[in-house]
Amino acid sequence: MATGDEILDRALALVEAEGAEALTMRRLAGELGVATTTIYWHVGNRDDLVTAVVRRHGEQMARTPVDGDTARDRVLDVARLIWRTSLEHREVTRLAASHGASALQARELELAMARELQAAGVVGTAARDAMRAITACVGGFLVAALRTDQAPEALRRTTVLADHDADDEDLNPATREALAEPADLPAVFESTLRAVVDSIVPADLSANAYL
Repeated sequence: MATGDEILDRALALVEAEGAEALTMRRLAGELGVATTTIYWHVGNRDDLVTAVVRRHGEQMARTPVDGDTARDRVLDVARLIWRTSLEHREVTRLAASHGASALQARELELAMARELQAAGVVGTAARDAMRAITACVGGFLVAALRTDQAPEALRRTTVLADHDADDEDLNPATREALAEPADLPAVFESTLRAVVDSIVPADLSANAYL
């Protein structure tokens, strides 16, 4: 008889290996060698299963230690951790997004970020708005990265200016050429994230929080 933990672990492994479409009650039961009623008994219906799988993955993500000498550095590290682990586990991220459960996936890490913001002296509505800005930055770049995965190479350029239409003749040629090429998304993410966090927790403020 499979336990609830075994069911969730196998479901998570199935999504990682074959994508969200592979996660059916019948397929999961076959993988575990149990009746589908066993899964319903331990977990519930498929929506309940998806929620539990995403939550379990989020808990696993949160076990990674957060590094940094200052609260500001650790805020950056948490944001990078959400970005990195979400891309390393793309299929779970897609599953979470398709079921409106993305918040569950990063919940524990976002709580860690809120604690680090507090350590840097960012509290109340400032902390709320800071969290929104940082998570919107991370989430926006994740959407871009996941879309790029599925886009044909010809459509990965930055803009339609790759066609060199006549109406773009006023643009600097170097700009026009650059816009025709795909951006280095991880590098743009890092620079944007730093700009967002610097506007919330300047380096000197983060250092002063410990005085």
